[in-house]
Amino acid sequence: MNAIKEELGTKDSDGGGEEDDIAELQKKIENAQPPPEIMSIAKRELQRLKRVPQASAEHNVIRTYIEVLADIPWSFGTKDDLDIGRARKQFDHDHYGLEEVKKRLLAYLAVLKLKRSLNETKQLTAPPPTSSDKSSPSTSKPPSTEIAPKANRRDHSPILLLVGPPGTGKTSVAQSVAKALGRKFHRISLGGVRDEAEIRGHRRTYVASLPGLIVQGLRKVGVNNPVFLLDEIDKIGMNNYHGDPSAAMLEVLDPEQNHTFNDHYVGSPVDLSKILFIATANSEYTIHGALLDRMEVIELPGYTFDEKKHIAREHLIPKQLETNALTMDQLEIDDNTVLKIITAYTREAGVRGLERRLGAVCRSKAVQYAEKKEQDKESEYDPHVAIDDLESMLGVCLFISTSS
Repeated sequence: MNAIKEELGTKDSDGGGEEDDIAELQKKIENAQPPPEIMSIAKRELQRLKRVPQASAEHNVIRTYIEVLADIPWSFGTKDDLDIGRARKQFDHDHYGLEEVKKRLLAYLAVLKLKRSLNETKQLTAPPPTSSDKSSPSTSKPPSTEIAPKANRRDHSPILLLVGPPGTGKTSVAQSVAKALGRKFHRISLGGVRDEAEIRGHRRTYVASLPGLIVQGLRKVGVNNPVFLLDEIDKIGMNNYHGDPSAAMLEVLDPEQNHTFNDHYVGSPVDLSKILFIATANSEYTIHGALLDRMEVIELPGYTFDEKKHIAREHLIPKQLETNALTMDQLEIDDNTVLKIITAYTREAGVRGLERRLGAVCRSKAVQYAEKKEQDKESEYDPHVAIDDLESMLGVCLFISTSS
């Protein structure tokens, strides 16, 4: 038998490791604790895997499919840390301004916390089933005509859509929500997605088929309740000969349907209702109408000059100092100089252009400091940046203020 297995390619050089691999796969799928229907599919595929020669191409296809089923977090999730005070501090630490956005996010966390408390109270106060419920048919009462109470519905998390110009902090807001909840964070870039199969997955009949971006994200984070950032949802492709990816997103983002999301590769429903979806867009006008209807729009306006100055002082300058190997003692820039950079060199809604300008100033001072250090004249280095120095560092002013 060993000689036959060796000839068929179903036996490893160390003595018959295929059986060990199959047993390991079976243990892995059992540890994943999938639903009964998924478990029955996995067992059927394991039996097929035993009959298929290891050298066959179908062997790798079946093995990959079982590994995907075992990697999906069917029953594992993180516990939410629903502390409103800590979440408020987290938002204030990560973002300056954006008061309306913070208020809406705190309201979401508060409602989620109250829902969890209410569900726990119902579970504790629910009466246990009595023996009279299992009476024999001869003594059973006729069915009541009363309407049964509605079953407890799932916690439908709202699909938040952050709309605003580039550089206003949409992505970092989603990261702050994940930190405040204590959940894992995963970003899915939808810009340029033109194929419906990238959302729903490829059918297993195709060569090199894979699950969709949603199931792949679940495999990566390893929990069933992460925070998913659907980045640039306004740039997702429309209807073409590859299908309509915007229409495929409808099932993902619909709270009434996503608990039975059908990925073509998995072939069985996957529960997405525990995921908190946060989408970002530069404009809501290019989003599919039915898709936009499933999301709650939160607009992020541009920053004022004072807000930009505070963001530069608290976040951008320390970041650029670390990037360009400088210390706080090697760069001194006052508020008037920062305001001059904001008003004369950047006129944008976000702060990305401001960060690039501050990076240019830091690089210019890094060159000056490196030259003085090579000449052993570090004491002659002047860390101060004046308004008059900006033209030599950043060039001619791009914008001229007309105010007196």
